[in-house]
Amino acid sequence: MFKDKNLSPKQLAALTALLLSSLIALSVFVWFPDWKVLLAYFVACFISIYYILDRILDYFIYRKIKLIYKLISQTKATKREEAYQKYILPKKGIDEVREDVEQWAEQKFEEIKKLQSNEEFRKEFLQNLSHEIKTPIFSIQGYLEILSDGAVEDSIAAMKYIGKSQANVQRLVQLVNDIDIITNLEINKEPLLKHPFIIQDTIKDVVNNLSFKLEKKGVQFHFKKGCETPIQVFADKNKIYQVLSNIITNAIKYGKQDGEITASIYALEDKKVLIEISDNGFGIAEEHIPRLFERFYRTDDARSREVGGTGLGLAICKHIIEAHGESIQVRSTINVGTTVGFTLPSKG
Repeated sequence: MFKDKNLSPKQLAALTALLLSSLIALSVFVWFPDWKVLLAYFVACFISIYYILDRILDYFIYRKIKLIYKLISQTKATKREEAYQKYILPKKGIDEVREDVEQWAEQKFEEIKKLQSNEEFRKEFLQNLSHEIKTPIFSIQGYLEILSDGAVEDSIAAMKYIGKSQANVQRLVQLVNDIDIITNLEINKEPLLKHPFIIQDTIKDVVNNLSFKLEKKGVQFHFKKGCETPIQVFADKNKIYQVLSNIITNAIKYGKQDGEITASIYALEDKKVLIEISDNGFGIAEEHIPRLFERFYRTDDARSREVGGTGLGLAICKHIIEAHGESIQVRSTINVGTTVGFTLPSKG
């Protein structure tokens, strides 16, 4: 009954009362050798000693433990916690109470680690955001100073600096829009509107919308042989359009002049569809790949700013695909090219 763990206060009170009442009863029996007297003394002593010890232990030990529980919780006890303190806690041994406290401490330690991680993420995000905002603002400021210093008298120069200022304003607008998109995805402000659609048709729509950029860089787009057969997916068409637009835009920006972009679509056995967008560009070093979906992460900061973009495109893609309960990956080889692939559910 009492082995393998420390005694609870009630068990300790009962055991002590048993020993003391036995000693007292036996002492009385020596002077009054009557079994009825022995039994009466034993019962009376046991009840009295048990009651006194139980009250003492409750006051000096478990009231303190209850206070510790309230202090570590730092919140008003819920009905469940009150029931625990009233009915379960008094039955527990000291070892069990210690285990509870250690478990609580471990849980709080993990919560603290998570809070620290979130705080580091917040600081890094604000630092990156500040940098992303300052760069175009300082550029605009510089162009306006040039114009105010007399360049405005030269209409050609004036139009040049005005055009650069407009480009930086557009970059700021795009940055704000991308941050708004990510924020809405994180707080589920915009629920997914899923319905079946043919993924190849959506890819064609994206390519048609980006035709000017493709032609400007001489990039050819095509479907991989055998992947032209229409395949239906069950997803939010507008958000998947954005994913494809971000991926293909990146392939154009960071790909080679006169390069190629290939779309591959595969129907998988587990009612999923794999979509891959590949280019034959410069490729990405292996050490960069694990961080590609981080906000504002760039493999080549100077080149990325030169071609434009906010550094949030792939982060948005990841949020959208994971909101569908699916995954997105990147594989790349230097001087061979890069492939971005993601899965979607097939038609319900």
